[in-house]
Amino acid sequence: MQTIIKVENLKKIYNGRTVLNIPDISIGKGESFGLVGNNGAGKTTFFQLILDLIRADGGYVFSCEKDVSKNERWKKYTGSYLDEGFLIDYLTPYEYFMFVGKLNGLNSGDVVQFVERMHAFLNFEIKKEKIYIRELSNGNRKKIGIVAALMVEPEVLILDEPFSNLDPTSQFQLKKILKDLQQRKKISMLISSHDLNHVTEVCGRIVVLHEGEIVHDMETNRNTLQELESFFAVKGD
Repeated sequence: MQTIIKVENLKKIYNGRTVLNIPDISIGKGESFGLVGNNGAGKTTFFQLILDLIRADGGYVFSCEKDVSKNERWKKYTGSYLDEGFLIDYLTPYEYFMFVGKLNGLNSGDVVQFVERMHAFLNFEIKKEKIYIRELSNGNRKKIGIVAALMVEPEVLILDEPFSNLDPTSQFQLKKILKDLQQRKKISMLISSHDLNHVTEVCGRIVVLHEGEIVHDMETNRNTLQELESFFAVKGD
């Protein structure tokens, strides 16, 4: 399998404490990669480093063999949503979609067509002119961010806790969207989640982070969920 993301000796330190220490890991082209761990395990930090949102204290992240901190080519084929900081909350949802579309070379017709295809997932009226992103619920704001990340038809998709704050119907719709993208487009997906059921259902590979280090790296099978539950049950004792 061709490697699309490769990490070497990656380290992040906050206030003298090492919060992430990954000697080596590779993610293949078209691979669905699930990242799980307790709060503070380093999941979001790992994604922030892959997206060059923060600087590493050591090591490298390569995307298609290029150091993400020294070039911007990876931005053209990467879609991501980590948190509400990615949104522009004084815009309406439609204004935000148009803004993201324009940044990525899409015309207004392309944006309208894509958003209409996402109607079942969005499941609320986004065309109301007076509703701004800041006025939406946490779940609906998350939907806006996820749809914007998908709109660029990325080769690499990075989502941090995409299922949190979503109602059951929206979680079902999102899983359907992600599985379809993986099967049809063969995109590389990196997804973190506290929900072990969702992440094992969507991802073919699961990596467990504990206190900033990889403690398990497994291919998803019928026993994976039980193995993960056993691991975290012990950590919770």
